Amino acid sequence: MFKCHICGSSEFHAEEISEIFQIGDRVFLVEKIPAIVCDRCAEETFSCETTERIRLMLHGESKPIKSVSVDVFDYQPELKS
Repeated sequence: MFKCHICGSSEFHAEEISEIFQIGDRVFLVEKIPAIVCDRCAEETFSCETTERIRLMLHGESKPIKSVSVDVFDYQPELKS
């Protein structure tokens, strides 16, 4: 039986999610990833096969299906003098 490694719940559901991966200074978005999602804490877990497929996709010769522009902000708390 599956148990969440964060909260220990055994209640979960299957869902397709999107995840952002950063490799060096490059950022990649992978959509429609099959995941098991904890009903209590929403922790997302991938199977070993899914993880390996993503690794091959990002480090192999796969080509992205599209590119998007992303606005980037730098959050730095104000320093009080």
